Amino acid sequence: MSLAVFDACVLYPPSLRDLLMWLAVAKVYEPRWSEEIHEEWMRNVLKDNPEIRREQLERTRTLMNGITSRSLVSGYRVHLASLTLPDAKDCHVVAVALEAKASLIVTFNLKDFPGRVLSPLGIRALHPDAFLESLFLQNGPRFLLGIRQHRASLKNPPKTTTDYLATMTSLGLKKMALRLEVFQEEF
Repeated sequence: MSLAVFDACVLYPPSLRDLLMWLAVAKVYEPRWSEEIHEEWMRNVLKDNPEIRREQLERTRTLMNGITSRSLVSGYRVHLASLTLPDAKDCHVVAVALEAKASLIVTFNLKDFPGRVLSPLGIRALHPDAFLESLFLQNGPRFLLGIRQHRASLKNPPKTTTDYLATMTSLGLKKMALRLEVFQEEF
């Protein structure tokens, strides 16, 4: 099963975060993050959405950390001194991947995680769309189960499959939305 570390930008959009968590619950892959990654996405959500309370996000953090006993990674700071990236603030994400022995970092900011730096470490960065597509190709039935559970959890408001795919597209998951169009009957 794939291990993936998420950059905070991927955990920021609630629809994408929820989708990723439902796929993890369905055991499509194993997620990894750190308290530092949590703090970054939560800080940005609170800054951009004053109607959201910190307590709501703390509950989300607790639920996320409970997905597996290994989701929350610590002890990664030992790797920081040896890392150099275009944006030094992203080094902690690579350090988490190293500590977790994860070969994938999922991020919208691919330019901040260049292959020339990550490849020698046995890590690669993937856009969320490419990550989801690879998960689907590895285990389509389990992936569709996670999608079905996620869509069923959406109650306020509920989403038709067309609405669900439109949300995916709006999140930049265009390839995944196109791939799922033919499976609408299954979710």
